[in-house]
Amino acid sequence: MSAKSLRNGGPAARIAVIPGDGIGKEVTPEAVKAIRAVCAAGKRSLEFVEFDWGADKYLKEKISLPDGAVEMLQNEFDAILFGALGDPRVPTNQHAADILLGLRFKLDLYVNARPVELFHQKFTPLRDRTEQDIRMMVFRENTEGLYVGVGGFFKKDTPDEIAIQEDVNSRKGVERIIRYAFEFAKAKGLKRVCMSDKSNAMTFAHDLWQRVFKQVRAEYPAIDSRHLYIDTLAMEMIRDPRQFDIIVTNNLFGDIISDLGAQLAGGLGLAPSGNIHPGKTSLFEPVHGSAPNIAGKGIANPLGSVLASAMMLEFFGWDAEAAQLRAGIKAAVDQNFVTVDLGGDKSTTQVGDWLAAHIAGGTI
Repeated sequence: MSAKSLRNGGPAARIAVIPGDGIGKEVTPEAVKAIRAVCAAGKRSLEFVEFDWGADKYLKEKISLPDGAVEMLQNEFDAILFGALGDPRVPTNQHAADILLGLRFKLDLYVNARPVELFHQKFTPLRDRTEQDIRMMVFRENTEGLYVGVGGFFKKDTPDEIAIQEDVNSRKGVERIIRYAFEFAKAKGLKRVCMSDKSNAMTFAHDLWQRVFKQVRAEYPAIDSRHLYIDTLAMEMIRDPRQFDIIVTNNLFGDIISDLGAQLAGGLGLAPSGNIHPGKTSLFEPVHGSAPNIAGKGIANPLGSVLASAMMLEFFGWDAEAAQLRAGIKAAVDQNFVTVDLGGDKSTTQVGDWLAAHIAGGTI
């Protein structure tokens, strides 16, 4: 009989760990170290269960997600700590699509939350910007849009080939992500929400976004809400990132704009994400991918995975521990105890060990 998860009345948070491929296998153990350290300091109970789902298993057994895996995660775990997927030995990356997109869709993780937070002004390519200038949250609709795989080919591999990709937007899907953005702003005391679309060109799909946004924003009169077309938003994020607290948009635009935000804050090595369904099993991961070109070299940056872990602890309601993880990262950055991508010379393991020791020596 499996132990009960925290949300099912159990004594500990149960976390499924899926390191995956490439540098996912290197950074995830360092995040686990940090979580253990901060939860020991805060006297929080947790249990980790690791799963070997990834390219190795797929190549050996032709299994990506085992039968019953989604139901098990739904019923027995509070959260999933995810590494990365992608391996050149699987050119189609079919296993990655089956696992990551499969979990997003089958667990109905409709919120993709991507915080953009500058930890030191030396990391941003923008001139004369400080840590206070770049601090926003991007909410991307995570289960609809152009990523649902609706479409097909006609006369494939001929000169007359036609490829069709459908953009799927439901009122339910649009409303719940927009409402989540407003509720998040309200809970965090934030004053500005920006919805972005391309309704001047996508006159059906994004007309729905316009109408739902107008309806929902009326329920939150204390929050300054506005709309920007996605191309204007991209320009404005570069020109003056200070103007944004929360951005909410569709699946494709959110994917792109959150990477732009990550670059403003120092690159993908410092970019976490949460794939969330409130009150249900949710998935937390760094954004950087499996990076096979540096896998095995011991230079992967584990801080994105640690930041994703902080998001996971916030999801549990463990805000003090999440803040301690972020404070540890800030200390590592200030002391330049970081990997080469951030200008340091430390290994993945050295950064993880330092961070765990720093947290263990601190107080919450």
